[in-house]
Amino acid sequence: MVQRTFGFRLDGATAHTARSSLGILREMFPSRLVSLRGDIGWPARSPDLTPCDFFLWGYLKAEVYKYRPQTLKALKEAIREDFAGIPPEMTNTVMENFRERLRQCIANNGGHLSDVMFKT
Repeated sequence: MVQRTFGFRLDGATAHTARSSLGILREMFPSRLVSLRGDIGWPARSPDLTPCDFFLWGYLKAEVYKYRPQTLKALKEAIREDFAGIPPEMTNTVMENFRERLRQCIANNGGHLSDVMFKT
């Protein structure tokens, strides 16, 4: 089994894939740049494989803004309360969906996932 050490990972944002940026990063992390245009390919639609990306951030945003927080302190408190209030059943559903997303990614040889997979 080959073990690789990665030094840097990009998100595919245009600013991070400019030739000048990539040149600097390739010097700093030779043969270890994980990026859309790097040495090691960025997985297709990888946010689909991260529960925080495909579930948590959207869920929390929808819940928190119901209260229309007017201050940073109120926003932080609403986030804490709504995060703590996520029911265990919902967490179980998210993790079941996460496993299904991983299975589909493997079945598609790392290709794109179907558009909507989250089951409520």
